[in-house]
Amino acid sequence: MSEPLHLTPTHRLIRRAFAMPPSLIERLVGPPAQIEGRTVAPAVNLVLGMARRGLATTGNGDDVAQRRRDIRRSTSLMLPRLHGVRVLDRRVPGPAGPIPVRVYRSHRTIGPAPVIVYYHGGGWAVGDLDTHDGSCRMLARHSGCVVVSVAYRLAPEHPFPAPLDDAVAAFGYVHSHPQEFAAIPGAVAVMGDSAGGNLAAAVCVVTRETGPTPIAQSLVYPATDLRMGMPSIETFAEGFLLGKADMLWYREQYLSEPSQVLDPRVSPLLADSPGDLPPARIWTAGFDPLRDEGMAYAQRLTEAGVDCAAVCMDDQIHGFFGMGLIPGGMGMIEDVCRTTGEIVHASVQ
Repeated sequence: MSEPLHLTPTHRLIRRAFAMPPSLIERLVGPPAQIEGRTVAPAVNLVLGMARRGLATTGNGDDVAQRRRDIRRSTSLMLPRLHGVRVLDRRVPGPAGPIPVRVYRSHRTIGPAPVIVYYHGGGWAVGDLDTHDGSCRMLARHSGCVVVSVAYRLAPEHPFPAPLDDAVAAFGYVHSHPQEFAAIPGAVAVMGDSAGGNLAAAVCVVTRETGPTPIAQSLVYPATDLRMGMPSIETFAEGFLLGKADMLWYREQYLSEPSQVLDPRVSPLLADSPGDLPPARIWTAGFDPLRDEGMAYAQRLTEAGVDCAAVCMDDQIHGFFGMGLIPGGMGMIEDVCRTTGEIVHASVQ
């Protein structure tokens, strides 16, 4: 590991298991999936094999509370906490009351810095500040930015537009109160993974009408089209942790009316005239049902003249941004964080 991590005995055991020779992993769980010229990474093959045997927490089922417990457990196991980052819990005003946020700043970041407002994944229904604590520590360490992670209200208790309303409100507050975050005035970007990537993209769509707008957006395997008609939805419908049935379930929690999938605040891919959206960096995974809509969003932004670059992690699955213990996992996460920092700093006026 290139960075000081808080590794428990369980973390060390998991890391050793993932580092087994590919041939041994194949003997244990079978050969890796090969689809469309891509091959699942050996450690990911082990994760999938364990899930098939019921030995890995996948967060399936209709019980919201159980899914929330499962994601807390799995994220704590797969990405240890990074030292060298100052962390502060606080609250900011929201449309339905105070919104909990967690502020991260690396010890190496000196003076006023840009801010990345981060929205966690979890299908708008699970996930919280703790499930993405490891990822946000990495982001603060490697981006050179202050990170503000937002605990927006969750569905099904608070369906659309409540999570997005909180996302917009948190961004607006950080933007208008830079002194409270030791931030460069006006230098506020947004980022999120999965459903959080959807919220980050939607914040950009909403604020271009109302202002102020993010200076950049970083989207990790984002949900951009909740119509769910992209080919990868069917290609990876089963067997890759996040499946089509999961996505349908999450969508049902988030939306109260099926017609809402056509709202660009829900499906940013459907937004009109995207040429005035902020610069973007987008990451997808080769074995992810959301892969095609993430790449389609990148293509649409690029064709509209937006500074946008997209990278597909060909041998990975949905969730790689939180899988630091797999071989090369920390390096992938560091690359995402550094690239995000580069586009944010380049966008500072």
